[in-house]
Amino acid sequence: MKTQILLISFLLLSSFVRGEQRATITVDVAHPGAKISRHIYGHFAEHLGRCIYDGFWIDSALNVEKHGRIRMDIVKALKKIKVPNLRWPGGCYADEYQWRDGIGNPKKRPVTINSNWGGVTEDNSFGTHEFLELCELIGCEPYISANMGTGSPESMKDWIEYLNYVGKSALTNERTLNGHPEPYGVSFWGIGNESWGCGGDMVPEYYVNEYRRYQCYARNYSGNNLKKIASGPNIDDYKWMETCMQKIPAHMMWGISLHYYTIPTGDWGKKGSATSFDENEYFDTMKRCLYMEELLNRHEAIMNKYDPQKKVSLVVDEWGIWTDVEPGTNPGFLYQQNSMRDALVAGTTLNIFNNHSDRVRMANLAQAINVLQSLVLTNKEKMLLTPTYYIFDMYKVHQDALLLPTTIDAGNYINENESIPSLNVSASKDENGCVHVSIVNLHSTEKIHTLIDMKNEKKKVVSAKLLTSKLYNDCNTFENPSKVVPLSYGEYKVTKEGVEVQLPPLSVVVLEMK
Repeated sequence: MKTQILLISFLLLSSFVRGEQRATITVDVAHPGAKISRHIYGHFAEHLGRCIYDGFWIDSALNVEKHGRIRMDIVKALKKIKVPNLRWPGGCYADEYQWRDGIGNPKKRPVTINSNWGGVTEDNSFGTHEFLELCELIGCEPYISANMGTGSPESMKDWIEYLNYVGKSALTNERTLNGHPEPYGVSFWGIGNESWGCGGDMVPEYYVNEYRRYQCYARNYSGNNLKKIASGPNIDDYKWMETCMQKIPAHMMWGISLHYYTIPTGDWGKKGSATSFDENEYFDTMKRCLYMEELLNRHEAIMNKYDPQKKVSLVVDEWGIWTDVEPGTNPGFLYQQNSMRDALVAGTTLNIFNNHSDRVRMANLAQAINVLQSLVLTNKEKMLLTPTYYIFDMYKVHQDALLLPTTIDAGNYINENESIPSLNVSASKDENGCVHVSIVNLHSTEKIHTLIDMKNEKKKVVSAKLLTSKLYNDCNTFENPSKVVPLSYGEYKVTKEGVEVQLPPLSVVVLEMK
């Protein structure tokens, strides 16, 4: 008997060492919840570093396919992942941007200084019309951040009229002379950006008064109803959220923003490398990424107090991992590599947003090209897609689908004296009845044998995709652009209990079931 007990103990220990944890995910297919807005999958293009210039907007001599000076391989890549909206011109840059500097004959546009990001000169060759042409090529909606910091209500009012009014006026005549007689119909407007910081160093009471004044002149021209977005809190500034929700009536704003960046070390002065880090730093990164859940819960509780009908959307229009810049690059350009860790941050965060889709209806990863947690990196003619890009490609199936409630029974990922959940998940059902389940295994060494229990709903797995790599700091490079790419995955089987799937360590799996 003693020998049998020792043998069983040895087998259990061996199983643990081999990393064969077990988990159950329950998906309630019969009771779908809120629609997961496609706008959760939005992106951000600021006049910062090489995002616009040498990113979207390139030298006419560069030997790549172009539409004017818009780089078309990037456009095609973003079109493939169904980018729903693009935020522009900032960011901090927005509150110094004078929109008239970027219209009319490019040769006559003024040269200005980008004092926020590197102190470089800005020739304004990429302005309003160029941005809206980019959005049209991608097939996404524009999200414009209006200048409250150094602008005026009159300037914002004129910009909206210039873009949206269908009748005759001096501004629409000017738009026609600049090549676009038809109105653009831009709906998403941010009124101020980070008004607590680079957007004016305001206190919340002052910002509320300014917002109310500005939004009064944001007109719904020609039947185009604006979606006005207030500049909301930074991270856990619950007072800012409380003041805005208490003092701004719901009918004056479509949404309110929230900004939160995952800083691997937690130290803004030394954030950590994008690629050179150990397991402790990887673990800390994922712990800070998961903090998004607490932030949403607490900010939503304040919003629910003043807006129980959930008319106001929570717009997380800046999020992502922020590391130190790559060695040898301009520190004001915020250029960083993108690793398997970044993909896990993206998959985890999007799962959190999906699960909060009754309130979170828009989000924007920072940023699209060559800045922070990019989808795309470029080097002259070369372009590569990052691990984060592939997460958005895999998760696009959730856009405008109905959220399915999920619960997880799984172990924790333990590192030294701390632990975080090993798994996170979101699930949805699309208009054709297809169920998609996206699962992230954060554990660095252990595979997890997972049962997906759909409560007697009989579904057949149609396809499964896997993104993983051996190391959390593996990345795609211009020399090896396909090191971390999604693959078709077959490590699953349908049983009478549900769908059993093996989740490798450091992995994201998306299953489609009918």
